[in-house]
Amino acid sequence: MSSTATANESTASADGVGAVALAPVNARLSAEEKIELFRQMVRIRRFEEFSIRAYQQRKIGGFCHTYIGQEAVAVGSISVLGADDHIITAYRDHGHALAVGMTMNECMAELYGKYTGCSKGKGGSMHFFAPKRNFWGGHGIVGGQTPLGAGLAFALKYLGKSGCCLCYLGDGAVNQGAFHESLNLAALWKLPVIYIIENNYYSMGTSQTRSSAGSPLAKRAEAYDMEWDVINGNDLYEVREKTEQAVRRAHEDHAPAILEMQTYRFRGHSMSDPEKYRTKDEVEERKQNDPIILFRRTLEEEGVLDEEAAETIDQEARAEAKASADFADQSPEPPAEELFTDIYKDDAQLRASLEAQKQKL
Repeated sequence: MSSTATANESTASADGVGAVALAPVNARLSAEEKIELFRQMVRIRRFEEFSIRAYQQRKIGGFCHTYIGQEAVAVGSISVLGADDHIITAYRDHGHALAVGMTMNECMAELYGKYTGCSKGKGGSMHFFAPKRNFWGGHGIVGGQTPLGAGLAFALKYLGKSGCCLCYLGDGAVNQGAFHESLNLAALWKLPVIYIIENNYYSMGTSQTRSSAGSPLAKRAEAYDMEWDVINGNDLYEVREKTEQAVRRAHEDHAPAILEMQTYRFRGHSMSDPEKYRTKDEVEERKQNDPIILFRRTLEEEGVLDEEAAETIDQEARAEAKASADFADQSPEPPAEELFTDIYKDDAQLRASLEAQKQKL
């Protein structure tokens, strides 16, 4: 299946005044829930801005990939998930981490390489993890998370749980062999995995038109008899509607799918990107469709949000991001012995597990 329609279609209300018909998944949202979705997007934006500042101050080392411009994808898609749904993504993982409920403190501390970070300072920007929140991390190998996403979906089906896995990847990963092997198994075994292509049109510094044959990218699903859709990744309502439909199919029929979220990153691929492959005019033009501005405008038109409330949310997000940077500054470095932890599963725990399995045989 392909899609070009937007989630919100103009209709006429009973009194003849133009209105917007929301899909059920969006119509069920309360005013407070809509504001919370807006707040989440703003929090991601302000967190990323502070991480850029910290990187420039040399408080963050290694790679750092920001999510500025793509906030509606993570917030919108993750917001429709249930208790048994899981998430895994690539190295641009800050937005997903905050959207699943991770704190700014543990995320910023991880960027700083501090012991209070979510991965004890050993993962950095590309390796945020929160297993207790069903978030199985960011992964630095291009496309390397795609077979892991299929594995998570296999486990859910094997255990008889009504859940699915959202596996995010960039448009540059769609040509990786591991991704196509994963699609084959997902279709063959009917695994409840939804591959979300965050198409920001550039594979590092190479435009999509120079790197990938075939358009849209999600159409690759047809080779594996999988469902697919193309979505305006700047429209939070549309992201929620189309993701909810795919999640429902995965829950009910174990049906895999590919969703292509068309979005745009306003910053470089990473902090070391000179961005010589695109013009400033192009970026400024794309900023006219900033997902945060678009959703704020929508909520204002709905009478849910006013300028004062929006500014309060923004100021709170800035204060929270600054506080997280202060927390990271004051946090301790990992102790030397931490180099030897989290490498192997605890031997005693492993022996106990094996013994329990023997008792069942």
